[in-house]
Amino acid sequence: MNTAQLTIRTKKLGLLIRDARTAERRSIKECADAMGIKPGLFRSYEEGIRSPSLPELETLAYYLKISITQFWGRDVKSDAPSPVESLDIPQLISLRQRMIGALLRQERTNSNISLRHISDGTGIPQPRLKSYELGAKPIPLPELEIILSVMGSRIETFFDQSGPVGQWMNSQTAMQKFLDLSSEMQDFVCQPVNRPYIELAIKLSSMSKEKLRSVAEGLLDITL
Repeated sequence: MNTAQLTIRTKKLGLLIRDARTAERRSIKECADAMGIKPGLFRSYEEGIRSPSLPELETLAYYLKISITQFWGRDVKSDAPSPVESLDIPQLISLRQRMIGALLRQERTNSNISLRHISDGTGIPQPRLKSYELGAKPIPLPELEIILSVMGSRIETFFDQSGPVGQWMNSQTAMQKFLDLSSEMQDFVCQPVNRPYIELAIKLSSMSKEKLRSVAEGLLDITL
């Protein structure tokens, strides 16, 4: 991803942010307040002048009750209420920023990639890369994407999984997967009488091939 591509991604992200906000009938000030930033900064995100960090984008998705994949071209929304008002948003974003920096450093060192290699491949100065890894600065999303591209990593591995935002996003993903099932399958899953079969399927799916073979052979012995 070169400079031109980085600019295009920043502009596209801004349009997606604006689309998400207007679709949910939220003002710039409301979204900015939810993210713990100034309205002017949020406006610059929408205009494609600057880009939010991943934690900021996660918080925006959480506040607007949409899937974060909205910002990669998918539109999955939920009617579930958003308890964002009860969170300490600045503290949450700061914590996620440090976690992302630590994970970025871990993946880089595990892959035996130097900061210089990342800098050469992205055009981002080494001191700034180091500050990102230390969590001292938020990483604009397009820059995080280009860094991960050079490292051969996926953005999905950096999504929040255990925090309140991550738990909410996981619930949206689970709901979408359920909605993607056929109506017959949805009906089967919702029937309490079928729960033992589902639990059995879960247990079988976690078994090794050798264990499954042993179970199958045992069933054959019983039926023969």
